[in-house]
Amino acid sequence: MFSKTQMSRSYKKGPYIDQKLLKKVLAQKESGKKEPIKTWARASQVPPEFVNHIFQIHNGKIFIEVFVTEEMVGHRLGEFAPTRTFRGHGKMVKRIISKT
Repeated sequence: MFSKTQMSRSYKKGPYIDQKLLKKVLAQKESGKKEPIKTWARASQVPPEFVNHIFQIHNGKIFIEVFVTEEMVGHRLGEFAPTRTFRGHGKMVKRIISKT
């Protein structure tokens, strides 16, 4: 099985940014429209150009709307759209003690 830590991407390659997504963001900046951009590219890193844009990131079932802020730069888009829903640890079940 894989460990939780992974090797980082080569420095000479630079960060992975989905080119289609970057092209859509730059086109949206030119036009001035602010509609959400739908994407499946969870592995794409957030460059400074994505700040103040709205993305709909697919989590495997639905699209989760995310507004990108400056603190998100350098992270991956998939970090902001969790794929699992946490419903809590085991619930306490009331046990009826019966006399025997």
